[in-house]
Amino acid sequence: MWGRIRASSDRGLPGGSSHLNRIEPFTFGLVGALGVLVALLIGAIVGQLATVLIYVGVALFLALGLDPIVVFLEKRMPRAAAVSVVVAGVLVIFAGILLAIVPIIVRQIANLIEDAPMLIEDVMSSDWFTQVTGQYAAEIANAADGALEFIQDPDNLGQIGGGLIAVGSGIASGVTGVIIVLILTLYFMASLRSMKRTAARFVPAYRRARFTELLEDVSTAVGRYVIGQASLASINAVLTIILMSIIGAPVPALLALIAFIGSLIPLVGTLSASIIISLVCLIDAPITALIAAVYYLIYMQIEAYVLSPRIMSRAVSVPGAIVVIAAVGGGALGGILGALVAIPVMASIIIIVQKVLFPAQDRKVVPPDAEVGVIA
Repeated sequence: MWGRIRASSDRGLPGGSSHLNRIEPFTFGLVGALGVLVALLIGAIVGQLATVLIYVGVALFLALGLDPIVVFLEKRMPRAAAVSVVVAGVLVIFAGILLAIVPIIVRQIANLIEDAPMLIEDVMSSDWFTQVTGQYAAEIANAADGALEFIQDPDNLGQIGGGLIAVGSGIASGVTGVIIVLILTLYFMASLRSMKRTAARFVPAYRRARFTELLEDVSTAVGRYVIGQASLASINAVLTIILMSIIGAPVPALLALIAFIGSLIPLVGTLSASIIISLVCLIDAPITALIAAVYYLIYMQIEAYVLSPRIMSRAVSVPGAIVVIAAVGGGALGGILGALVAIPVMASIIIIVQKVLFPAQDRKVVPPDAEVGVIA
């Protein structure tokens, strides 16, 4: 039987298996080398466009997250008006955050510059500084002389100016990135349905309905996850600004923003934000930091066992172990953005596996083109 199969396969090729032997080694190597060069070129292009691809991915992620709100408003107004309302709301929130945080940061920097001489004088008059300078006076004097010579050397002005330019360029690129993401999010929200229809056109017609249903399930899971995570972060931010205002902590609005951003990060976000907030409160008074630390210990338990199960129960159904693996892997690959996107991506993969792979494996009907008796 194996002989018949081999003979039939040889007859299916032009000239039998001897056709492969007539391929010249030079041509084979040239084609392989061209394939490697094309792969390297594609990799280089993707590397150069990494920032743009990140912008597109974040904007698409935000558009899918805001789409449930648009669908909810669409029941009461046209879709264009619903998209405009959601975009206006996002811009108002973003502008409110900037107006609440930027003046505080500027004021704190101005106060720091104003109080810097007094702080330096207090440090220099303290007992521990006197003891340290007494023991290491020569080393401190040498370090101060070296720093002064570095600043006064004209050859080092380029390095100092370059560092300042690099910081300014980083801030400008960050602001530009935020603006680009907002614009792309607007376009993606307005054309999300047409994008889904276009994606479905790449699938054969007999599978298009199933693909469209699967695409809707995935986008719904991502949208619900974003809404659920943003709801948890909003609750944490509101409670934080209330508590910080009551206990008299410094810059409560900025601390609330830190709590909001931290709650967006799965697993370790709330813990990291609570540590930062407690350390900031320690500058004001130890009792303030103690109150903040005790509050966050209680809040994290309430968030983990009460708020998160209730809010995220309808968002994504991902086992706890997979959540940990996805968050750690996403953070290792893409930092904070990777950790944010990892869980909805994992939820989408689970949806695809449950609705595509498992039904195909559980199907008991043998496809008509399967050759059952070849191995036998």
